[in-house]
Amino acid sequence: MNGFVTKSGKALLALSAAAVMGLTGTATAQAQTSSAPATRGSTAVTAADAVKAELAKRGTAAARIVCYRVHVADLGWLPVVCDGKVAGTTGQSRRMEAIEVATGNVGGICLNAHLANIGWQGTRCGNDYQNVVAGTTGQSRRMEALHITVASGSVAARAHVQDIGWQNAVRGTSVTVGTTGQSRRMEAIQIDV
Repeated sequence: MNGFVTKSGKALLALSAAAVMGLTGTATAQAQTSSAPATRGSTAVTAADAVKAELAKRGTAAARIVCYRVHVADLGWLPVVCDGKVAGTTGQSRRMEAIEVATGNVGGICLNAHLANIGWQGTRCGNDYQNVVAGTTGQSRRMEALHITVASGSVAARAHVQDIGWQNAVRGTSVTVGTTGQSRRMEAIQIDV
């Protein structure tokens, strides 16, 4: 107001700039595993961070857990959810573009995303408590299917797909959700171990 920006004003400007960068999706999710959070505003908690926090909250280090978050068109990275909760959007016609997943006490996870105009991206794997990212950001490219494999036990998943809605859940050590060859976007996903 009087020609200067306070310390809190500078912080707000920095957060606003970070939010704009996140909304425009300036980076591509290429690495197999990542410990650095991809941020959009206040959603800087990674899937691996959430796994560790959930295990601490439950008070048992032996619980099987999966946490994940998705990158959605025009929204960027959404907050992390765990154990079968919905990540993504429904009823908004927004495409999922990328997903970050971490596990605890399953021995790790592998992901392979099927992307528009690319096909299967290639398998990306990580151990427990590591972020595994599949898909792209900043390319306006829809994720059409996701193949998920866990090192031990089983995984269950289902996807919300354009013009189909929620698919039936599938369970196994290796599962695929979504569609291929139909040019349909995945809009949301649920994963449980």
